Amino acid sequence: MKSDLVTTSEAAGYLGLKRNTLEIWRVKGNGPRFLKLNGAVRYRLEDLERFLEDSVKKSTSEYGAGMEANRG
Repeated sequence: MKSDLVTTSEAAGYLGLKRNTLEIWRVKGNGPRFLKLNGAVRYRLEDLERFLEDSVKKSTSEYGAGMEANRG
């Protein structure tokens, strides 16, 4: 059975981001939800999909104040 859990590198590739971006977002409490399993960070595919859906915007005015720091 294929797991729906992926590593930080795999999640970054899935989202088209750098691994470092996800690491920074975790420290800041931004980005997709993640799990810590015995010290190992994992992302659920459903949480990555939800993060993408929640990130969809119709105009640049929807881009919240302070979000510039999230760009990786």
